[in-house]
This record gives sequence, C-alpha cells and structure tokens, in this order.
Amino acid sequence: MTKTCVITGASRGIGRAIAVSLSEQADISNFILIARSKDGIEETKHLMAGDKHIECYAMDLTVYDDVRELIQQVGDNFGTIDMLINVAGYANPKSLLETTVDDWEETYRINVHSLFNITKETVRFMKKTGGKILNVASTAGSSARPGWLAYASSKAALISISETLSAELSEYGILVYCISPGRCATELRKVLAPDEDPTTIMQPEEVGDVVKQLLSDTGICLDGQNIVVRKQVTKASKKSVIEQQVTVS
Repeated sequence: MTKTCVITGASRGIGRAIAVSLSEQADISNFILIARSKDGIEETKHLMAGDKHIECYAMDLTVYDDVRELIQQVGDNFGTIDMLINVAGYANPKSLLETTVDDWEETYRINVHSLFNITKETVRFMKKTGGKILNVASTAGSSARPGWLAYASSKAALISISETLSAELSEYGILVYCISPGRCATELRKVLAPDEDPTTIMQPEEVGDVVKQLLSDTGICLDGQNIVVRKQVTKASKKSVIEQQVTVS
C-alpha cells in the first residue's frame, strides 16, 4: 500500500531531516512538503530518495484558507492523507516585559493556530482510513524557561493538544505522537542560544531517525505521550560517549 505524507517546516532543520529519513521508507510513496522558503523545500526534495513523488509548496501556514485549499487538493488527489508531520515553528525569545502583544500573537499563530488548522483539515480525510499525526514540540514546553515565555508556552500547548487529540481521534484509528527535542542544531536553536557550539549538541538527522522509528510499526505503543528526545553525554573509558535517549513523560 502506498502512503501519502504531509510535512510542514520542511525547508531546513528537523523538518528537512524528517523528510529525508522518511523518504527511505518503502511504504511512503507521496510527499507533500510545505514551508515558506521555495528554495529550501526544493533543496530538501533533492536530498530525498529519488523514487518518490514529491510536491513542494512555498506558503505561509498562517494564511489559513490557502492551507485548507491545499489539503483539500491533496486529499482529493491521493484519496486520503496517511501521515501529517507538524514541524513548522517560530521563536522570538524575550522576557515578559519585553514581549509585545504582536510578538505573542505571531508566536501562537505559527506554533499553535496553524497546526490546529492543518490538522483539522487533514483529519477530515484521515478519519476515513486511519493514519498518524506527529507534532514537534520542545523540552521548553515542559519546564521553566525564563525569557522564552511565548515560545515555551506555545510548545506546552502543543503537548496538550497532542495528548487530547490522541484520545479524541483514536476512534478513527488515528495515532497522535508528540516529540519534544532537547538542544538540537537548528536555525531556531541559533536564535534561542546564539553563543552555543552546534557541533556539541544533537543533530537534526538524529531526530529524523527517531521519527522514522516512531512512525513505523514498532512505535505503535508510544502515541499519546510526550516523548523527550535528547542526547546525554557520559564518560566511559575516559572518552565522551554520546547516547541518543528517548524518554516518555
């Protein structure tokens, strides 16, 4: 059976890594890549397996009517949508007194409202055949992050949305996953921690591998939970050993 997968935020970072990783799956034939950067998603397409049908759409997810039209088009063309990967995100970290209403609303439009919109439209098709939804939150959404109020609270909302939808959509055979990556070498991380050395932290490709595992048959028991993905450095035989850890909270 061929499957159709929609990925937002696919132009770079974790979204690109997930697209490339999932393109190695034999059962996924059709990919719909969405991001603001046309050049970015075209580059992602070139990095993916060559035997896939890949469509790229440069669009703003907060233009909700355009997104609804696109999902309607995808559902009509392929009959259903089997996977939705919500990666697109935004951060402008500021303290409470520095955060404007515009900053707050922009963060929620991109991180929460657009996810709600595309998920709702996708489920209209997905409920006919079942499917899988994966939302990318952050460890910032489950711990105190002074100076990151808008971003952290928006990611906390994603965790709650994922847990609620997991229960609500189970009757349709839809599994909802939520991952919360820790420190990861993305463009967004550069905004949050500009002085950090990106080579010392988790790479997007490692998150992509975790997502591929989750969306395979082996990840069937991990839906409905906040899955923290991070690297832990330990000392063994006087060497630094980096181990990928997945924890469920």
